[in-house]
Amino acid sequence: MTIFKKSLITLGSAVLVFSAVFILSVLVFMNSLYYDVNMASLKNTAQTLMTSIGNDRLIELYEHADDYNFVRLDFPFSAGSAYRLTLVAVSGYVVWDSHVIDGLVNHIDREEVSSALEGLEGFSKRDSISTGMRQIYYAAPVYDNNQKILGVFRLSFTIPEFSARISPILIPFIIFICFFIIAAFWVIILYSRSLSASLERLVSIAQSSAALKSSEENLHVVPEFISLEKAMRAMAEELNLRIEQLKSESGRLEAILNGMSEAVFAADSSLHLHLVNPKAGELFNLGNLKIKSMTLLEATHSTELVDTAKKAISGGTPIETELTFHTGLGAPGSQTNSGQHFQVYASPLISKTKDKNDEIFGVVLVLQEITRLVKLERIRKDFVANVSHELRTPIQLIKGFSETLYDTLNETEIKDKEKIIHFIGIISKNSSLMENLTNDLLILSSLENNSINTRDMEELKVLPLIGEAVSAVEYQAKRKQIEIIIDCREDLTANLYGSFIIQALINLIDNGIKYSPENSKIWINAFNDQENLIFEVRDKGIGISSEHLERIFERFYRADRARSREAGGTGLGLSIVRHIALLHKGSAEAESRPGEGSLFKIKIPV
Repeated sequence: MTIFKKSLITLGSAVLVFSAVFILSVLVFMNSLYYDVNMASLKNTAQTLMTSIGNDRLIELYEHADDYNFVRLDFPFSAGSAYRLTLVAVSGYVVWDSHVIDGLVNHIDREEVSSALEGLEGFSKRDSISTGMRQIYYAAPVYDNNQKILGVFRLSFTIPEFSARISPILIPFIIFICFFIIAAFWVIILYSRSLSASLERLVSIAQSSAALKSSEENLHVVPEFISLEKAMRAMAEELNLRIEQLKSESGRLEAILNGMSEAVFAADSSLHLHLVNPKAGELFNLGNLKIKSMTLLEATHSTELVDTAKKAISGGTPIETELTFHTGLGAPGSQTNSGQHFQVYASPLISKTKDKNDEIFGVVLVLQEITRLVKLERIRKDFVANVSHELRTPIQLIKGFSETLYDTLNETEIKDKEKIIHFIGIISKNSSLMENLTNDLLILSSLENNSINTRDMEELKVLPLIGEAVSAVEYQAKRKQIEIIIDCREDLTANLYGSFIIQALINLIDNGIKYSPENSKIWINAFNDQENLIFEVRDKGIGISSEHLERIFERFYRADRARSREAGGTGLGLSIVRHIALLHKGSAEAESRPGEGSLFKIKIPV
């Protein structure tokens, strides 16, 4: 259907509907107005008549009237009058009527009479049962001197039907409406033709501009569309340029994905795949399978990978984890027995909706193989554990003999005694340092090898654990006159490895003592924020600069190596704290500024 026909039908239908609604609305309004005006006139007439008769005369009438007999009144009404007066008693029987003498029924059920007997003005409109004529009624209560209702004063008026009243002007009104509709249709036809012609010209220009000719040939034929044609040409050129850019970007992206050594999957929110790079296809033996008809689970046969993708989608934040694939990397039919380890990075695909809210429409998974790194790390851990066990016994012997020699020489007169004592002191100090290092390596090795039995966890009160840790470092704190302040509820409990929590707190408090000035304070707080049990150790020491904060929990990393060694640190204390937090599936954090002290936190999920 052409634009001309569509606009003609649509606008024509609108005119017809509008005309019908307009006519109906006018007739309904006029009918309502017709009866409202007559009702108002009837009310004024009734009130005037009641005033002229007088309330005393009406009271006298009702006091002497018989409910079953009419009284004789000399009212100015005749049977041929358009107005009809009726006096009704409280019981509903008619006391007097200007048009009917016999055969009147009880009027108690009349709408206007019922309202008047309730002390209100009554209005109604109906065909009279007595006269058989269309009438409107007005009724008012009649009160005695004590304001008691004696009866009802009702006045009615015979009016013709509304249709009979407007019949003389109905034909001219219909003729006017017909002329209006015809004129409106002519206007619609002219408008539709003009619109259709304009659009046909616009289509012709659009088709001619599709070739993107640079000349302005034939533009003078339709001068009103010159600006529009120029805009359409510019828009088409811009569109083609953007299409070429998208093709180029797509080619570069495909080249990057094909050249990556990591496996890449892209899936929608229901985890149906729509992109898989060659490395991922090779890794999971997908071959020539139709990737876009598969789900992530069908392609990888890994529920752990699917769970990781779902967590990224539901959480709306990237997730990084390590996964191990066995039996041919999830590919069906493979007999590979050894597992391969992967670092998996899952990131949700987020777009902005019209109301500028984030909407997740998919997820990207990047799998980087770290099997070799995992093996090297395992070898390194084993080496540290073996070396520590081998060194621990001789170091303890060295320390024991050096202390004995130190005590013996200190009591005997020997030449160069002070030098010998100095050397032996150095031996003792370094042997202590080596023992601390060995102990820390053993603790770290046991934590990293996951050799801790989860059955050792138990529900413990937190405050006694803090007390044990403080007792272990109380001597060092007193030497520097450092006050340790504890803030923890007595009823605070959690499921913990008690000995490891004590070790972590000792390491943090010991660091605070080492790097705080004398006569300072250290604050230890423990509380529950409904999601985590949080330990905080705050000091007013030298602080840590921002470039060191990210690496402060690495093994053997020292922000100030000279000062750390002078204080007797092994470089493993904070690493042990982090591993103890990880053992509890939590995390360790640090906040610090140089010269303002440091705040260390251990967060353990509850």
